[in-house]
Amino acid sequence: MSDSDQDKGTPISVVIRKRLQESRKRFHANDNISEFIEPGELEKLLDEVEIKMKGVLESLVIDTVSDHNTNDTARRVAKMYIQEVFGGRYANQPKITEFPNVEHLNELMIVGPITVRSACSHHFCPVIGKVWIGVLPNEHTNVIGLSKYARLADWIMSRPQIQEEAVVQLADLIQGKTQPDGLAVVMTATHYCMSWRGVKDMDTRMINSVMRGAFLKDANLRREFLSLIPREN
Repeated sequence: MSDSDQDKGTPISVVIRKRLQESRKRFHANDNISEFIEPGELEKLLDEVEIKMKGVLESLVIDTVSDHNTNDTARRVAKMYIQEVFGGRYANQPKITEFPNVEHLNELMIVGPITVRSACSHHFCPVIGKVWIGVLPNEHTNVIGLSKYARLADWIMSRPQIQEEAVVQLADLIQGKTQPDGLAVVMTATHYCMSWRGVKDMDTRMINSVMRGAFLKDANLRREFLSLIPREN
C-alpha cells in the first residue's frame, strides 16, 4: 500500500495487515510481525489502538470525561498492549551475542527460574509463571550469557499465548541459536482466566515441558534435570 493510501486516511493496522497478507505471512496472536512495521508506524498504531479502546470504554458505559480515574485509560491500555504485555509481537528479537564453546563444555546446565509474564490469547487475562531451561552442550554449541535466556523468554512470552505453544516457540528459538545435544524447557504458570474469572480457582497451575535430543532419548539425564528443578508448594 502506498503512502498516498495512508494520506487518504487508511488505518495503519490495515496497511500493516496488507503487507503481511501480500507476503503470505501468518499474523496470529503469538507471531512476531516486527519486520512488517516500518519506522514511525508503531506510534501510529498506538494512536489507532487508543481511539478504538476509547470506543470499547464507551460501549462499556464508562464516563471517561468526568471520571478522572479513566481519563487516560485508553492511552495507558494502548501503551500496555503494544509496548509491554504484547511487545513481543512488535519488537525485534533481542540481540544476543553468541560465543564458541572454547572449553568444550559438555555437562548439564540449568537456567532458572526465569519469571515470565504473558497473556492468555482466549481472554487476554494474565499468565504469570516460571521457566527452567536445561542445556546439554557439545563442542560445537554456541554459548550465550545467562541473562540472554531471560531476554529470549520475555520476548516470546510477551504476546497473547497458549502455554503449550509458548514453550515450543521458546525451545525452537534456543535450539536454533545454541545447537546443543539436548534441550529441555519446563514452564509452570498460574492462568488468571481461571483465578480471575470462570471457576475462580486461585491455586491451580499448569506445568508443561518440551524435551529435545538427549533429554528425550536419555531417561537418566531427564530425571537428573527434573530432580534439580525446585518443587514449588
